[in-house]
Amino acid sequence: MTYQKETLEELIERMETYLAEKKYVDARKTLLDIEPIDIAYIMETLPEDTIPIVFRLLPKELAAEVFVELDTDSQEDLIKGFSKQELKEVIDELYLDDTVDIIEEMPANVVKRILAASDPESRKTINTILQYPEDSTGSIMTTEYIDLKRFNTVSDAFKRIRRVGQDMETISVMYVVDADRHLVGFMTIRDLLLAEEDETVGEIMDTNIISAATLDDQEETARKFEKYDFLAMPVVDSENRLVGIVTIDDALDVLVEETTEDIERMAAITPSYKPYLKTGIFETVWSRIPWLLLLMVSATFTGQIISSFEDALAAVTILTAYIPMLMDTGGNAGSQASVTIIRGISLDEISLKDIIKVIWKEIRVAVIIGCILAVCNFAKLMLIDKGLFHNPITVQVALVICMTLVVTVFAAKLVGCSLPILAKAIGFDPAVMASPFITTIVDAISLLIYFRFAQMLLKL
Repeated sequence: MTYQKETLEELIERMETYLAEKKYVDARKTLLDIEPIDIAYIMETLPEDTIPIVFRLLPKELAAEVFVELDTDSQEDLIKGFSKQELKEVIDELYLDDTVDIIEEMPANVVKRILAASDPESRKTINTILQYPEDSTGSIMTTEYIDLKRFNTVSDAFKRIRRVGQDMETISVMYVVDADRHLVGFMTIRDLLLAEEDETVGEIMDTNIISAATLDDQEETARKFEKYDFLAMPVVDSENRLVGIVTIDDALDVLVEETTEDIERMAAITPSYKPYLKTGIFETVWSRIPWLLLLMVSATFTGQIISSFEDALAAVTILTAYIPMLMDTGGNAGSQASVTIIRGISLDEISLKDIIKVIWKEIRVAVIIGCILAVCNFAKLMLIDKGLFHNPITVQVALVICMTLVVTVFAAKLVGCSLPILAKAIGFDPAVMASPFITTIVDAISLLIYFRFAQMLLKL
């Protein structure tokens, strides 16, 4: 049975059998046909004490690729068990940006071992990359790329690719620099293949360069990959000197990480970078409890509003039954607007200058949605709640509920669309202004509107 036809679960069972029976040759043969990321998954599913055994069965190049795909805890355990020579062999096979990523996640004692196992030149480059701010483009770049000069011929370029390409992160794109390493152009392997051997790089290179700066936000750089369909992007310093490149795999990692952060913040959770099943109970609690405490305390205002209108509720008790519906509808309406706007901000479709356009659009949307909901709800109140369930609902009470619904939706949409934009403008993550936060605000607004309408129309 081939790897393509065999499920990972079946492969795990087969590996468990081989390891239990100490059939290491068969285990090695099986692993050689599997993709590195799947080997990492299999290793992490097997008992912890077998991970070093499986890892040592792999050829060193494949072992390095698998090592990058393992989670931080497994990497740390392996490093602690490596001899100096084993660690050096793994580090030598890793690309520099992968080594930097691993170092950033490791405790100090493990970092010292990794740096000690690196050659002096790599250690210097690693330290340079580590000095860039955490969320900057410089922190995710690699210095392993192919650079060329204008006067190089196509034949020279191919010779250089054959000589150093094995150790480069990518050879699909090459960059042209001058004597001072200023970036002056780029070319693809396709350009080289289609050119004559005696043509110079300067004649065929593309000078329409889109690059990133070392201090640019890494998410903005990753978005450029999405926009321009890049496989790699050059990174330059403040003087336009080429210092590295970012590749598509690192850009995708950034997008996944940033999206995960946004989702967790929108759910009122402090972002965590560990897999769910590898996150401890107390760590999970700590990531959730601060926002829950804040939202719980802020909900006190809602309780105070209800308490201040006790007399109104006592006079027309049926009003109490519709408080949850109004609060939920307002919260949902606000969440719809906020999630849409947060997505637009993250994709650079919406900025502060668009706030008037956004508000005007959401006002029109809110009026239409509010009126549709109010009409439907009025029919429900009179036909079902009153006619079928015989609830003591008068036309005036129904009007109070429906008018509140219209104004609540209006207010919720206004809050939901404006807060994320304002948060971004003052430097906060727009995702913070998502469902839980907006729902709390809208709850209080909906209650105030509800009781004001009740006082006016019911003469309370």
